[in-house]
Amino acid sequence: MDLKTLLQGRLDRKANEKKENEIQVESGGALANENENEEVDTDKLFEKYYCEWKGISKDGKKEGGASYKVIPRFYHKLPPEDDQVLQKLREESRAVFLQRRSRELLDNDELKSLWVLLDKHQSPPLNVGAVEEQLINYEDFLKVSEQAGPKCKQYFQPSTFVKLLQNDPYGRISIMNFFNYVMRKVWLHQTRIGLSLYDVTGQGYLRESDLENYILELIPTLPQLDGLEKSFHSFYVCTAVRKFFFFLDPMHTGQIKIQDILACSFLDDLLELRDEELPKDQQQNNWFSAPSALRVYGIYLNLDKDHNGMLSKQELTRYGMGTLTPVFIDRVFQECLTYDGEMDYKTYLDFVLALENQKEPQALQYFFKILDIDGRNYLNVFTLNYFFRSIQEQMRLHNQEPVNFQDVKDEIFDMVKPADPYKITLQDLINCGQGNVVVSILIDLNGFWTYENREVLVADNNEEPAQQRKYTFRNDNCP
Repeated sequence: MDLKTLLQGRLDRKANEKKENEIQVESGGALANENENEEVDTDKLFEKYYCEWKGISKDGKKEGGASYKVIPRFYHKLPPEDDQVLQKLREESRAVFLQRRSRELLDNDELKSLWVLLDKHQSPPLNVGAVEEQLINYEDFLKVSEQAGPKCKQYFQPSTFVKLLQNDPYGRISIMNFFNYVMRKVWLHQTRIGLSLYDVTGQGYLRESDLENYILELIPTLPQLDGLEKSFHSFYVCTAVRKFFFFLDPMHTGQIKIQDILACSFLDDLLELRDEELPKDQQQNNWFSAPSALRVYGIYLNLDKDHNGMLSKQELTRYGMGTLTPVFIDRVFQECLTYDGEMDYKTYLDFVLALENQKEPQALQYFFKILDIDGRNYLNVFTLNYFFRSIQEQMRLHNQEPVNFQDVKDEIFDMVKPADPYKITLQDLINCGQGNVVVSILIDLNGFWTYENREVLVADNNEEPAQQRKYTFRNDNCP
């Protein structure tokens, strides 16, 4: 091959490489432009969809977009009280809703049918001849769920079965425990619906007037209250309602959540009065029973010497054993609601509930407000001395040698063990578990005497059970 041919071939290859490079550059540029255009289009679409979602127009102003129709409202303003149409519509809609929820609950016949199904599906092995509770395993549990009907589906959850599991080697649960669980859930829902009927505002809480109406209409359904005269019903309702509000509304907001009413045991105590054969000792210990309500009201009438329906300071000092200190009584009238310097029955009920439940946090809060004479949210040595001086004066009146305050002060701080060694807060009183003892030492001569003689009283109490056992033994063998 000559030189001319070699040079011509080299030039041709160079030309071909140049053309290929140009083609690649052109195609690469087109691809880059295409990618750039796609990025621009994506940004524009994102901006468009974002503005539509947020309800923002192109000029940046908010506008009512379709998204506001999708997002649910979390706040609905109550209709004004003077708008009778909206108020009536709201009342009717709530009534329809509660009726629908009530129909979803199991009635007595359905509960009986459920029990029959559970009884038929006992899981083996059965202990014949032994007193053994009926048990059911998960497989039979699901069979009952399929046959029980749609209303029962909510109770046949795996989580429910697991919660009721016992130490059974065959993985079974007690049929009675499960049935009691169902009945308790039904009762809670029924009670919730019943209380909601008195919730005038529909906000999930009851005002004092709402709860009064509920208890007043409940009285005829409680056989244990049949003996109460109708003239006493208003006082009974007041007595019952005050316990709910004293313990469930310590901040005095004037309303109680229905959820809190269901969670506490007060409603159980009240509905316990449906039992026609309720023992007398249980009636005495039940604040809502007729004997208890009459006892509280009777003491109030006995204290009211001038029969004006109110209690003065002098009349209240006779409460109990008459050992409450004058300083404490003065502070009660300073802090609690009074009318022309006298206490009405409702304020008196708070006073009684606090004294009869001194270990409860709500009672300690009641007393702390009275003891905190300076409103500093803590008790210091001066405060303790202020109240204990009245105890010392009472001891002198009874011809007793007054106890040294320094000793009592040291014992109080040792009992409470406050976070600050010079200040006792309400939380300190609650946490120490001895708040009721501290209160008794400061406000009641009898409470202080009981504390001072605690060792002697403990010894007497230890001897009493042995005597009681002998007494019981003799009674058991008497004809």
